[in-house]
Amino acid sequence: MPYIQIAISVLLIIAVLLQQTGAQNGGALGGSDNMGSAFHTRRGLEKTLFIATIVLGVLFALTSFVSLIR
Repeated sequence: MPYIQIAISVLLIIAVLLQQTGAQNGGALGGSDNMGSAFHTRRGLEKTLFIATIVLGVLFALTSFVSLIR
């Protein structure tokens, strides 16, 4: 079980780091940016990466919960 959690956590970190936002660095840190650029429709690879990040996060939470119960 720990090996599965390590693999999922590495994939989750990679998926989060690969995501790009329209706000760049300033918007992520609270800098002023127009709000319209933060909300956009995800398409193609960006949408797939977004969904994969959610799935990996849920899988990591489930495996953590299962290992807690054991």
